[in-house]
Amino acid sequence: MVLKSTSASDVSVYQVSGTNIARSLPDWVAKKRKRSLKNDLEYQNRVELIQDFEFSEASNKIKVTKDGQYCMATGTYKPQIHVYDFANLSLKFDRHTDAENVDFVILSDDWTKSAHLQNDRSIQFQNKGGIHYTTRIPKFGRSLAYNDVNCDLYVGASGSELYRLNLEQGRFLNPFQLDSEGVNHVSVNPVSGLLAVGMEENIVEFWDPRARARVAKLALDNQFDNGPMQVTTTSFHSNGINFACGTSNGYSYLYDLRTSQPSMVKDQGYGFDIKKIIWLDNVGVENKILTSDKRIAKIWDRVDGKAYASMEPNVDINDIEHIPGTGMFLTANEGIPMHTYYIPNLGPSPQWCSFLDSITEELEEKPSDSVYSNYRFITKADVKKLNLAHLVGSKVLRAYMHGYFINTELYDKVALIANPTAVQDEREREIRRRIEKERESRIRTSGAVQKPKIKVNKGLVEKLSSKRGDSAAAKVLTDDRFQEMFEDEAFQVNEDDYDYKQLNPVKSAKETDEGAAKRIRALTAAEESDEERITMREKGHKNHYDEGESDDDNSDDSSDSDSDSEEMNEETKKKIQKQLKSIERRKKEKEASEQFMNEMRVGSDAAAGTATTDTVSFGSQVRRRDREDAEKDDGSVLHRNHRGEAELTFVPKKAQRKPKKKPAHSDSEDSDAEEKNDNGRSKPRFQGRRSASKNTFRGM
Repeated sequence: MVLKSTSASDVSVYQVSGTNIARSLPDWVAKKRKRSLKNDLEYQNRVELIQDFEFSEASNKIKVTKDGQYCMATGTYKPQIHVYDFANLSLKFDRHTDAENVDFVILSDDWTKSAHLQNDRSIQFQNKGGIHYTTRIPKFGRSLAYNDVNCDLYVGASGSELYRLNLEQGRFLNPFQLDSEGVNHVSVNPVSGLLAVGMEENIVEFWDPRARARVAKLALDNQFDNGPMQVTTTSFHSNGINFACGTSNGYSYLYDLRTSQPSMVKDQGYGFDIKKIIWLDNVGVENKILTSDKRIAKIWDRVDGKAYASMEPNVDINDIEHIPGTGMFLTANEGIPMHTYYIPNLGPSPQWCSFLDSITEELEEKPSDSVYSNYRFITKADVKKLNLAHLVGSKVLRAYMHGYFINTELYDKVALIANPTAVQDEREREIRRRIEKERESRIRTSGAVQKPKIKVNKGLVEKLSSKRGDSAAAKVLTDDRFQEMFEDEAFQVNEDDYDYKQLNPVKSAKETDEGAAKRIRALTAAEESDEERITMREKGHKNHYDEGESDDDNSDDSSDSDSDSEEMNEETKKKIQKQLKSIERRKKEKEASEQFMNEMRVGSDAAAGTATTDTVSFGSQVRRRDREDAEKDDGSVLHRNHRGEAELTFVPKKAQRKPKKKPAHSDSEDSDAEEKNDNGRSKPRFQGRRSASKNTFRGM
């Protein structure tokens, strides 16, 4: 087994009991395997310091009796009291109460007499036989303190009064009237009997029980942040002079009662309420003090404030108790088990567990892993493959972490039913693996080079070699971590899978046939419409237009519609002719550009041959080029070389505009009409259409 330990500045802190220590077995495993666990040496040799040192849900408070032989703790749920006998290392008894415990004090040297403050405003007095007496207070209580000199029990509550119950007389005395409301904590000086009351405000009131009056009032200065703070806990040193208090913002103040200025202010570091302060007396080191919040318990030097050790469980701390004269600490926390810590540097282990000194280092040096031999862990995906989803929540499948525990024999049966050929397939794979291993072990010549075999994912290897090189691909193939990826068919990449397409949405055009087709430029929308019109014209199809509804008696409307359709047909014919001419012109330009590029290529390139170079001889080509150069009359000179390169030299000239020729007209009226037509449309937009105006003389 392993004993969890932490060390800081050569100080080891051992977690003897609690969560995440030793061997953790689920409860259902421990209950079912009681007989088999008797033969388990590792489980039998585990350290369980105190038997049943736990509560059903959480523990609230814990205290050790003055004689150091017993421990009393309260917790929930249900609200109960546990008393542990250190001599027998076991639970002595447990009692259930009507309400949850807030605080309690042990009145005697042993466990026989105790007073418990409950959250229903009641105070219960317990003895050997059970509940001795129950009384109530007007306000909800928060803290208890007992002065064994005058037998007064002080109860701090949510009001502005500190209740006093005298146990010798058996009656309530007049309460102390406080200046503010809300008492968080009450403590008694063991030497002088001075009473310290921590308030909801940043004030500590000191009362003398003999004079029944307030003797001092201490206001804490919040020098670190401007927010409000409360005094959550108070504590007196055994010498009666030193005093400490904790605040709600995580600071601890140390005072000498002879001065109002703190001698030390320590930040806990997390900003949570300080729950308890313990002066560590009679230990192996001096001037040490413990402060605890719900996250961590820190031990530090009260002179210079230097950290010494810390205890940080995985759950929130509710209370902590130190066994005097030893290095052992007990914690009450939110988890089911209560924690036990042991610090050898602070002192020896208690007399009732003296064996702890000799086994702590041995257990720390021999770690071992825990294995569940009779159960197999399967994930949720395995549950779906084996068709066991209907058994989730039953005793067959035990939920654990991100999967389930299932009996090994049951798993073998279910796997055989789900895949009957699994055993045969595994046997064949094992035989094939052994045969290949024997072949590899045969003697080969020194010059033989063994190439790795690629059975699956060949495309992945080719892609890797093209990107990183053949050497990188060879390293991946020979690596033991990736060999099965190229040998076992179970690792075959399915490119048709949905997940693969999601991860690789765009593939290179060189990898697929579709990509090669996409490389060809598609026609534009205008070109597609032109081709459609050309095909329609070749097949003899013509565009037809719907004729508007007209009456048989109205002959003018029919003649107008006929003339309109003829004009539209003429316009469409002209447009089609223009488009055909533009398409032919683009084709000629494309052919000319291709011919020019072919002429510019090097003659030695076999792929650059065109129809002209294949059919025409070289001499005829030279004569044709010389003839073209001689025909140029614009003064430009064209030089060519044997590589097909050309150089053109010319003199730029200013272009001359040609004057527009106006047609001659004999009649002046015709010339005026021509000028009007030049300024506007040459032809009315809707020629021959009847005017919609009722004025028939309009336009005459």
